[in-house]
Amino acid sequence: MQSVAGQPVIVGSGLAGLLTALSLAPRPCVLVTGGRLGADSSSVWAQGGLAAAVAADDDPSLHRADTMAAGDGLCDAGSVARLVGAGPGIVALLEGYGVRFDHDAQGKLAVGLEAAHSRRRIVHAMGDSTGAEIVRALSARVRAAPSITVLERTRLLRIEADGQVCAALLSRDGESLRLATASIVLATGGVGGLYRDTTNPLGSTGSGLAAAARAGARLGDLEFVQFHPTALATLGGDAPLPLVSEAVRGEGATLIDETGARFMETELAPRDVVSRAVWHHLAAGHRVFLDARTALGARFATRFPGIDAACKALGIDPAIMPIPVRPAAHYHMGGIAVDADGRSAVPGLYAAGEVACTGLHGANRLASNSLLEAAAGAVAVAECVSGAHAVPPDHTGRADLRADDHPPAHAPDRAQIRRIMTNAAGVLRDRAGLERAIAALSPAAPGDDASLVGLMMCLSALDREESRGGHFRTDHPGRDGTAIRRTLTMAEALARTGLDAKRLAS
Repeated sequence: MQSVAGQPVIVGSGLAGLLTALSLAPRPCVLVTGGRLGADSSSVWAQGGLAAAVAADDDPSLHRADTMAAGDGLCDAGSVARLVGAGPGIVALLEGYGVRFDHDAQGKLAVGLEAAHSRRRIVHAMGDSTGAEIVRALSARVRAAPSITVLERTRLLRIEADGQVCAALLSRDGESLRLATASIVLATGGVGGLYRDTTNPLGSTGSGLAAAARAGARLGDLEFVQFHPTALATLGGDAPLPLVSEAVRGEGATLIDETGARFMETELAPRDVVSRAVWHHLAAGHRVFLDARTALGARFATRFPGIDAACKALGIDPAIMPIPVRPAAHYHMGGIAVDADGRSAVPGLYAAGEVACTGLHGANRLASNSLLEAAAGAVAVAECVSGAHAVPPDHTGRADLRADDHPPAHAPDRAQIRRIMTNAAGVLRDRAGLERAIAALSPAAPGDDASLVGLMMCLSALDREESRGGHFRTDHPGRDGTAIRRTLTMAEALARTGLDAKRLAS
């Protein structure tokens, strides 16, 4: 392997990780991915597209207003303005890297409509395969870039930091390795794998959040989880649920129950509203379906080829049959608290994409703003890292990669953690359920990443005694008059849970 001493380390190979590496070029860097490059990330599964004000009747100011409204009072206005303003440029940048976005008959970018958007502004590729197309194009560029060293089948164990980042401790093919570096960029995705029903890869259990927390970073807005209202309701448990994109509702599909009756006034309400409506209807004993027969009919297979194939593999033809759906954990608005350049509270530690908390999404993500944030965040992080000191403070010329004697700790049963999180911190929450989850998760949290992240999420949800955006407390259904965003460190969480565990056990 070529010398990688002091090079920035990027962990994650979705849109945020890939574009960070490309944006650093020609500066050398190391890209770490747990699976195969271009195959194992949440970005690959992104169906709807990327939100950007590129249409003639649209403007970033309109996109900003929609984002702020969806965020339910908790968006950071500066972050929103910067990111939505970057939208048209991000689309052009991705096209320059070879992403083949869909165009209309006039050769203009084709744009779709999704919930809570006031304009058609969702730029998509290959109908419903936008994420896969973006990752395909960027992965090809990364493989061809001489400045990028790719470490596949490699995962981050922890971050060494003594006042600032010193090294990344990795595991590769069963061997523990230490990579000295002054800059680590986490682009590790979300937390959907902590839930029984999710549209994310099951490995998305917040490993990046845990690594950052153990290094001393602050995590923000952890209680806000977006549940997609229309996941295909035929699988689950030991496999992710296929997503039925919000763009299907944007094309006119409606939500019905087993009687054929609609139960919502509008299917294009914000996702938290639709998810709760579907959840309540299911809890009342009904089945819920997404009906695209009238709106799309035979056109369904052309407009949404990926969804059509997933449905037909399970014996469902969306052209003539309603699609059974239920809510599933889809996106985490919380993450590592970072500034406008993606810098965390730990010098040398950066975050981009879903693992970061920029304030863009507030309490509820506006549909398809996630790919925009991942791309814009990657560009900002790369610019910041490029100006940072290149050599780690403890680098003394030793081998770039060496064996390390810190094997990963034995992990508790993931199925049990998923049950705990689904029951306590799912679509609906209350104090009693959250306290039970805190007591159940706290014993393993000091040594297990999934337990730690789940614990910190439950503590944050317990602290927010109101209902706002993706966080709904049945014991506090009203909205507090003060819009407060909170952060939490691992040290604070463990100190609190020691007290909570004793009290709850008494």
